[in-house]
Amino acid sequence: MENRQLKKDERLHLRKDIDPLFTSGHSFVVYPFRVIYRIVGTPCAAPVSILISIPKRRFRRAVWRNRLRRRTREAYRLCKETLRAHVPDGQALHIAFLYISNEPAAYALIEKKMQEILSRLAGNAFGPAAGKTAENP
Repeated sequence: MENRQLKKDERLHLRKDIDPLFTSGHSFVVYPFRVIYRIVGTPCAAPVSILISIPKRRFRRAVWRNRLRRRTREAYRLCKETLRAHVPDGQALHIAFLYISNEPAAYALIEKKMQEILSRLAGNAFGPAAGKTAENP
């Protein structure tokens, strides 16, 4: 049986990892999330590390922020193996999930959108065209 835990090293918490993600990362929107991702060339403790942000400006009550954060974390935890299989050895992927809706979403919707996000990330970040540059076609 596969290990589906979400460990500490799978969460982004260091400023030296978070700042480059927001300054030089790529992004797309799968409503109700805005996803920012960055491929890191140096191997890290975990092949995929995440950050989840539920803004206080949209949800004033901490109860709703915590609930949405738990739902998002659980949906990612159950679906993360689809993305981890696409990350090559020697590289890592940093991802930020920013909740952009003004209304709280049900868990079923969050899980469905998380599956869509992770399959899109697997195609965008590590698809056939990924890694090709002008010098290395």
